[in-house]
Amino acid sequence: MQSREREMQRRERVSSKWAKWAHTQLLVGFSQKASNLHTKKASKFSLLFAISSSLIRVKKMGNLLCCIQVDQSMVAVKEKFGKFDQVLEPGCHCLPWILGHQLAGHLSLRLQQLDVKCETKTKDNVFVNVVASIQYRALADKANDAFYKLTNTRTQIQAYVFDVIRASVPKLNLDDAFEQKNEIAKAVEDELEKAMSAYGYEIVQTLIVDIEPDEHVKRAMNEINAAARLRVAANEKAEAEKILQIKRAEGEAESKYLSGLGIARQRQAIVDGLRDSVLGFSVNVPGTTAKDVMDMVLVTQYFDTMKEIGAASKSSAVFIPHGPGAVRDVATQIRDGLLQGSAGQ
Repeated sequence: MQSREREMQRRERVSSKWAKWAHTQLLVGFSQKASNLHTKKASKFSLLFAISSSLIRVKKMGNLLCCIQVDQSMVAVKEKFGKFDQVLEPGCHCLPWILGHQLAGHLSLRLQQLDVKCETKTKDNVFVNVVASIQYRALADKANDAFYKLTNTRTQIQAYVFDVIRASVPKLNLDDAFEQKNEIAKAVEDELEKAMSAYGYEIVQTLIVDIEPDEHVKRAMNEINAAARLRVAANEKAEAEKILQIKRAEGEAESKYLSGLGIARQRQAIVDGLRDSVLGFSVNVPGTTAKDVMDMVLVTQYFDTMKEIGAASKSSAVFIPHGPGAVRDVATQIRDGLLQGSAGQ
Protein backbone atom coordinates (compact mmCIF):
# COMPACT_ATOMS: atom_id res chain seq x y z
CA MET A 1 0.00 0.00 0.00
CA GLN A 2 2.82 2.43 0.79
CA SER A 3 4.44 1.78 -2.57
CA ARG A 4 1.10 2.40 -4.33
CA GLU A 5 0.64 5.72 -2.46
CA ARG A 6 4.14 6.82 -3.37
CA GLU A 7 3.44 5.92 -6.99
CA MET A 8 0.23 7.96 -6.97
CA GLN A 9 1.99 10.99 -5.49
CA ARG A 10 4.72 10.74 -8.09
CA ARG A 11 2.10 10.61 -10.86
CA GLU A 12 0.37 13.70 -9.50
CA ARG A 13 3.64 15.67 -9.44
CA VAL A 14 4.53 14.58 -12.96
CA SER A 15 1.04 15.41 -14.25
CA SER A 16 1.18 18.87 -12.71
CA LYS A 17 4.59 19.62 -14.23
CA TRP A 18 3.53 18.35 -17.65
CA ALA A 19 0.33 20.36 -17.57
CA LYS A 20 2.20 23.59 -16.84
CA TRP A 21 4.82 22.85 -19.47
CA ALA A 22 2.21 21.94 -22.12
CA HIS A 23 0.21 25.08 -21.44
CA THR A 24 3.30 27.25 -21.78
CA GLN A 25 4.49 25.46 -24.91
CA LEU A 26 1.06 25.73 -26.50
CA LEU A 27 0.91 29.49 -26.04
CA VAL A 28 4.49 30.00 -27.17
CA GLY A 29 4.03 27.73 -30.16
CA PHE A 30 0.89 29.44 -31.39
CA SER A 31 2.47 32.89 -31.06
CA GLN A 32 5.65 31.83 -32.86
CA LYS A 33 3.83 30.09 -35.66
CA ALA A 34 1.46 33.01 -36.10
CA SER A 35 4.34 35.47 -36.38
CA ASN A 36 6.14 33.21 -38.83
CA LEU A 37 3.04 32.90 -40.98
CA HIS A 38 2.78 36.68 -41.27
CA THR A 39 6.33 37.01 -42.48
CA LYS A 40 7.07 36.90 -46.21
CA LYS A 41 9.76 34.22 -45.76
CA ALA A 42 7.35 31.59 -44.34
CA SER A 43 7.27 28.45 -46.45
CA LYS A 44 4.81 25.62 -46.84
CA PHE A 45 7.03 23.38 -44.76
CA SER A 46 6.94 25.83 -41.90
CA LEU A 47 3.15 25.96 -42.12
CA LEU A 48 2.75 22.16 -42.00
CA PHE A 49 5.27 21.88 -39.19
CA ALA A 50 3.42 24.50 -37.21
CA ILE A 51 0.06 22.77 -37.62
CA SER A 52 1.42 19.31 -36.70
CA SER A 53 3.28 20.64 -33.68
CA SER A 54 0.17 22.42 -32.48
CA LEU A 55 -1.97 19.29 -32.86
CA ILE A 56 0.55 17.20 -30.92
CA ARG A 57 0.59 19.75 -28.12
CA VAL A 58 -3.22 19.86 -28.08
CA LYS A 59 -3.37 16.07 -27.77
CA LYS A 60 -0.85 16.08 -24.93
CA MET A 61 -2.80 18.86 -23.33
CA GLY A 62 -6.03 16.81 -23.50
CA ASN A 63 -4.39 13.74 -22.00
CA LEU A 64 -2.68 15.62 -19.23
CA LEU A 65 -5.51 17.91 -18.23
CA CYS A 66 -8.83 16.06 -18.42
CA CYS A 67 -9.55 13.66 -21.28
CA ILE A 68 -8.55 10.02 -21.78
CA GLN A 69 -9.53 7.45 -24.40
CA VAL A 70 -10.39 3.83 -23.57
CA ASP A 71 -10.10 1.43 -26.52
CA GLN A 72 -12.56 -1.30 -27.45
CA SER A 73 -12.30 -4.55 -25.40
CA MET A 74 -10.52 -2.59 -22.70
CA VAL A 75 -11.59 -0.95 -19.47
CA ALA A 76 -9.84 1.72 -17.43
CA VAL A 77 -9.71 1.99 -13.66
CA LYS A 78 -10.24 5.47 -12.23
CA GLU A 79 -9.11 6.43 -8.75
CA LYS A 80 -9.92 9.43 -6.60
CA PHE A 81 -7.20 10.48 -4.21
CA GLY A 82 -5.64 6.99 -4.49
CA LYS A 83 -8.89 5.09 -3.83
CA PHE A 84 -10.82 3.06 -6.39
CA ASP A 85 -13.65 5.15 -7.79
CA GLN A 86 -15.00 3.73 -11.06
CA VAL A 87 -14.43 1.35 -13.98
CA LEU A 88 -14.46 3.29 -17.26
CA GLU A 89 -15.99 1.68 -20.35
CA PRO A 90 -14.57 2.12 -23.90
CA GLY A 91 -14.87 5.68 -25.13
CA CYS A 92 -13.77 9.18 -24.13
CA HIS A 93 -13.81 10.14 -20.46
CA CYS A 94 -12.98 13.26 -18.50
CA LEU A 95 -10.71 12.97 -15.46
CA PRO A 96 -10.31 16.38 -13.77
CA TRP A 97 -7.04 15.86 -11.99
CA ILE A 98 -7.56 19.02 -10.03
CA LEU A 99 -10.41 17.22 -8.21
CA GLY A 100 -8.18 14.25 -7.33
CA HIS A 101 -9.21 11.97 -10.22
CA GLN A 102 -6.51 9.96 -11.93
CA LEU A 103 -6.11 6.93 -14.17
CA ALA A 104 -4.80 3.90 -12.29
CA GLY A 105 -4.40 1.70 -15.37
CA HIS A 106 -6.03 -0.31 -18.12
CA LEU A 107 -7.35 -3.88 -18.12
CA SER A 108 -7.91 -6.01 -21.22
CA LEU A 109 -11.16 -7.96 -21.59
CA ARG A 110 -9.87 -10.01 -24.53
CA LEU A 111 -9.55 -13.79 -24.38
CA GLN A 112 -6.03 -14.75 -23.34
CA GLN A 113 -4.23 -18.08 -23.53
CA LEU A 114 -1.59 -19.51 -21.24
CA ASP A 115 0.32 -22.71 -22.08
CA VAL A 116 1.66 -24.52 -19.02
CA LYS A 117 4.16 -27.39 -19.26
CA CYS A 118 4.24 -29.53 -16.13
CA GLU A 119 6.57 -32.48 -15.45
CA THR A 120 5.07 -35.25 -13.34
CA LYS A 121 5.16 -39.03 -12.82
CA THR A 122 2.53 -41.64 -13.60
CA LYS A 123 1.45 -44.54 -11.41
CA ASP A 124 3.78 -46.93 -13.27
CA ASN A 125 6.78 -44.63 -12.58
CA VAL A 126 7.05 -43.01 -16.01
CA PHE A 127 8.00 -39.32 -16.08
CA VAL A 128 5.94 -37.29 -18.54
CA ASN A 129 5.55 -33.65 -19.54
CA VAL A 130 1.90 -32.61 -19.55
CA VAL A 131 1.11 -29.50 -21.62
CA ALA A 132 -2.09 -27.69 -20.60
CA SER A 133 -3.62 -24.76 -22.50
CA ILE A 134 -5.69 -22.36 -20.35
CA GLN A 135 -8.02 -19.85 -22.01
CA TYR A 136 -9.20 -17.11 -19.65
CA ARG A 137 -10.39 -13.50 -19.56
CA ALA A 138 -11.22 -10.76 -17.07
CA LEU A 139 -14.87 -10.11 -16.24
CA ALA A 140 -16.11 -6.59 -16.92
CA ASP A 141 -18.32 -6.53 -13.82
CA LYS A 142 -15.37 -7.61 -11.64
CA ALA A 143 -12.70 -5.48 -13.28
CA ASN A 144 -11.73 -3.85 -9.98
CA ASP A 145 -11.03 -7.28 -8.41
CA ALA A 146 -9.02 -8.37 -11.46
CA PHE A 147 -7.00 -5.14 -11.36
CA TYR A 148 -6.30 -4.87 -7.64
CA LYS A 149 -6.32 -8.39 -6.17
CA LEU A 150 -3.66 -10.08 -8.31
CA THR A 151 -0.16 -8.90 -9.11
CA ASN A 152 0.67 -11.64 -11.66
CA THR A 153 -2.31 -13.51 -13.04
CA ARG A 154 -0.34 -15.92 -15.22
CA THR A 155 1.86 -17.07 -12.34
CA GLN A 156 -1.20 -17.67 -10.17
CA ILE A 157 -2.91 -19.77 -12.87
CA GLN A 158 0.28 -21.73 -13.47
CA ALA A 159 0.53 -22.62 -9.77
CA TYR A 160 -3.02 -24.02 -9.72
CA VAL A 161 -2.39 -26.02 -12.91
CA PHE A 162 0.77 -27.56 -11.43
CA ASP A 163 -1.10 -28.48 -8.25
CA VAL A 164 -4.01 -30.23 -10.00
CA ILE A 165 -1.93 -32.08 -12.62
CA ARG A 166 0.57 -33.37 -10.07
CA ALA A 167 -2.32 -34.59 -7.94
CA SER A 168 -4.22 -36.30 -10.79
CA VAL A 169 -1.65 -37.90 -13.10
CA PRO A 170 0.20 -39.98 -10.41
CA LYS A 171 -3.07 -41.90 -9.85
CA LEU A 172 -3.07 -43.15 -13.46
CA ASN A 173 -0.93 -45.48 -15.52
CA LEU A 174 0.64 -44.07 -18.67
CA ASP A 175 -1.95 -45.62 -20.99
CA ASP A 176 -4.79 -44.42 -18.74
CA ALA A 177 -3.34 -40.90 -18.72
CA PHE A 178 -3.60 -40.77 -22.51
CA GLU A 179 -7.16 -42.13 -22.40
CA GLN A 180 -8.34 -39.78 -19.62
CA LYS A 181 -7.02 -36.47 -20.95
CA ASN A 182 -10.50 -34.97 -20.84
CA GLU A 183 -10.97 -35.94 -17.19
CA ILE A 184 -7.64 -34.32 -16.26
CA ALA A 185 -8.58 -31.15 -18.17
CA LYS A 186 -11.97 -31.06 -16.43
CA ALA A 187 -10.33 -31.34 -13.00
CA VAL A 188 -7.95 -28.48 -13.83
CA GLU A 189 -10.78 -26.32 -15.17
CA ASP A 190 -12.99 -26.88 -12.11
CA GLU A 191 -10.18 -25.98 -9.71
CA LEU A 192 -9.20 -22.88 -11.69
CA GLU A 193 -12.82 -21.72 -12.04
CA LYS A 194 -13.34 -22.01 -8.30
CA ALA A 195 -10.10 -20.18 -7.47
CA MET A 196 -9.97 -17.46 -10.14
CA SER A 197 -13.61 -16.38 -9.95
CA ALA A 198 -12.79 -14.69 -6.64
CA TYR A 199 -10.19 -12.58 -8.46
CA GLY A 200 -12.50 -11.43 -11.26
CA TYR A 201 -11.38 -13.89 -13.95
CA GLU A 202 -13.37 -16.41 -15.98
CA ILE A 203 -11.84 -19.71 -17.14
CA VAL A 204 -13.30 -20.21 -20.60
CA GLN A 205 -11.72 -23.57 -21.47
CA THR A 206 -8.92 -25.87 -20.36
CA LEU A 207 -7.26 -28.33 -22.74
CA ILE A 208 -4.61 -31.00 -22.21
CA VAL A 209 -2.94 -30.60 -25.58
CA ASP A 210 -0.06 -33.05 -25.15
CA ILE A 211 1.40 -35.75 -22.92
CA GLU A 212 5.07 -36.30 -23.71
CA PRO A 213 6.85 -39.30 -22.13
CA ASP A 214 10.59 -39.73 -22.28
CA GLU A 215 12.04 -40.57 -25.69
CA HIS A 216 13.19 -44.02 -24.53
CA VAL A 217 9.71 -44.74 -23.18
CA LYS A 218 8.12 -43.74 -26.49
CA ARG A 219 10.53 -45.99 -28.38
CA ALA A 220 9.74 -48.90 -26.04
CA MET A 221 6.00 -48.32 -26.46
CA ASN A 222 6.39 -48.35 -30.24
CA GLU A 223 8.37 -51.60 -30.05
CA ILE A 224 5.69 -53.20 -27.85
CA ASN A 225 3.03 -52.13 -30.30
CA ALA A 226 5.04 -53.44 -33.24
CA ALA A 227 5.65 -56.79 -31.50
CA ALA A 228 1.95 -57.16 -30.72
CA ARG A 229 1.04 -56.45 -34.33
CA LEU A 230 3.66 -58.95 -35.56
CA ARG A 231 2.24 -61.57 -33.20
CA VAL A 232 -1.25 -61.00 -34.54
CA ALA A 233 0.07 -61.15 -38.10
CA ALA A 234 1.87 -64.45 -37.36
CA ASN A 235 -1.30 -65.95 -35.88
CA GLU A 236 -3.31 -64.87 -38.88
CA LYS A 237 -0.67 -66.27 -41.26
CA ALA A 238 -0.59 -69.62 -39.41
CA GLU A 239 -4.37 -69.78 -39.44
CA ALA A 240 -4.38 -69.11 -43.17
CA GLU A 241 -1.79 -71.85 -43.78
CA LYS A 242 -3.82 -74.25 -41.62
CA ILE A 243 -6.96 -73.55 -43.61
CA LEU A 244 -4.99 -73.96 -46.84
CA GLN A 245 -3.59 -77.34 -45.77
CA ILE A 246 -7.02 -78.54 -44.64
CA LYS A 247 -8.54 -77.54 -47.94
CA ARG A 248 -5.67 -79.17 -49.81
CA ALA A 249 -6.10 -82.42 -47.84
CA GLU A 250 -9.83 -82.35 -48.41
CA GLY A 251 -9.21 -81.84 -52.11
CA GLU A 252 -6.73 -84.72 -52.25
CA ALA A 253 -9.13 -87.01 -50.36
CA GLU A 254 -11.94 -86.09 -52.70
CA SER A 255 -9.65 -86.60 -55.68
CA LYS A 256 -8.54 -90.03 -54.47
CA TYR A 257 -12.10 -91.00 -53.72
CA LEU A 258 -13.20 -90.06 -57.19
CA SER A 259 -10.13 -91.78 -58.67
CA GLY A 260 -11.02 -94.94 -56.75
CA LEU A 261 -14.55 -94.78 -58.03
CA GLY A 262 -13.20 -94.43 -61.54
CA ILE A 263 -10.82 -97.38 -61.15
CA ALA A 264 -13.60 -99.51 -59.63
CA ARG A 265 -15.90 -98.66 -62.48
CA GLN A 266 -13.13 -99.32 -64.97
CA ARG A 267 -12.46 -102.76 -63.52
CA GLN A 268 -16.16 -103.48 -63.34
CA ALA A 269 -16.46 -102.56 -66.99
CA ILE A 270 -13.49 -104.82 -67.82
CA VAL A 271 -15.03 -107.71 -65.90
CA ASP A 272 -18.37 -107.15 -67.60
CA GLY A 273 -16.68 -107.05 -70.97
CA LEU A 274 -14.75 -110.25 -70.28
CA ARG A 275 -17.89 -111.97 -69.12
CA ASP A 276 -19.73 -110.94 -72.25
CA SER A 277 -16.79 -112.06 -74.38
CA VAL A 278 -16.68 -115.47 -72.68
CA LEU A 279 -20.40 -115.96 -73.07
CA GLY A 280 -20.38 -114.85 -76.70
CA PHE A 281 -17.37 -117.01 -77.57
CA SER A 282 -18.89 -120.06 -75.86
CA VAL A 283 -22.11 -119.64 -77.79
CA ASN A 284 -20.52 -119.00 -81.16
CA VAL A 285 -17.75 -121.63 -80.89
CA PRO A 286 -19.12 -124.94 -79.60
CA GLY A 287 -16.85 -127.15 -77.53
CA THR A 288 -14.81 -124.33 -75.98
CA THR A 289 -14.60 -123.95 -72.26
CA ALA A 290 -14.34 -120.86 -70.12
CA LYS A 291 -10.68 -121.71 -69.48
CA ASP A 292 -9.88 -121.57 -73.17
CA VAL A 293 -11.56 -118.21 -73.51
CA MET A 294 -9.68 -116.79 -70.49
CA ASP A 295 -6.37 -118.02 -71.85
CA MET A 296 -7.05 -116.31 -75.12
CA VAL A 297 -8.00 -113.06 -73.39
CA LEU A 298 -4.88 -113.17 -71.24
CA VAL A 299 -2.72 -113.75 -74.30
CA THR A 300 -4.31 -110.77 -75.99
CA GLN A 301 -3.69 -108.55 -72.97
CA TYR A 302 -0.13 -109.88 -72.69
CA PHE A 303 0.70 -108.86 -76.21
CA ASP A 304 -0.94 -105.45 -75.69
CA THR A 305 1.24 -104.91 -72.62
CA MET A 306 4.38 -105.90 -74.51
CA LYS A 307 3.44 -103.47 -77.24
CA GLU A 308 3.09 -100.61 -74.77
CA ILE A 309 6.43 -101.44 -73.13
CA GLY A 310 8.10 -101.44 -76.50
CA ALA A 311 6.58 -98.09 -77.42
CA ALA A 312 7.64 -96.48 -74.13
CA SER A 313 10.62 -94.12 -73.68
CA LYS A 314 14.07 -95.56 -74.28
CA SER A 315 15.47 -93.97 -71.12
CA SER A 316 14.58 -97.04 -69.10
CA ALA A 317 14.91 -100.72 -69.98
CA VAL A 318 12.72 -103.57 -68.71
CA PHE A 319 13.92 -107.17 -69.11
CA ILE A 320 11.10 -109.69 -69.33
CA PRO A 321 11.72 -113.37 -70.12
CA HIS A 322 9.87 -114.24 -73.28
CA GLY A 323 9.59 -117.48 -75.14
CA PRO A 324 7.07 -119.78 -76.77
CA GLY A 325 5.89 -121.01 -73.41
CA ALA A 326 5.71 -117.60 -71.84
CA VAL A 327 2.06 -117.16 -72.64
CA ARG A 328 1.17 -120.41 -70.95
CA ASP A 329 3.34 -119.56 -67.96
CA VAL A 330 1.69 -116.15 -67.61
CA ALA A 331 -1.79 -117.64 -67.84
CA THR A 332 -0.88 -120.30 -65.29
CA GLN A 333 0.55 -117.71 -62.87
CA ILE A 334 -2.50 -115.47 -63.16
CA ARG A 335 -4.88 -118.37 -62.73
CA ASP A 336 -2.96 -119.70 -59.72
CA GLY A 337 -2.99 -116.23 -58.18
CA LEU A 338 -6.74 -115.97 -58.59
CA LEU A 339 -7.27 -119.40 -57.09
CA GLN A 340 -5.02 -118.59 -54.11
CA GLY A 341 -6.90 -115.37 -53.56
CA SER A 342 -10.23 -117.20 -53.59
CA ALA A 343 -8.90 -119.83 -51.16
CA GLY A 344 -7.61 -117.15 -48.81
CA GLN A 345 -11.05 -115.52 -48.66
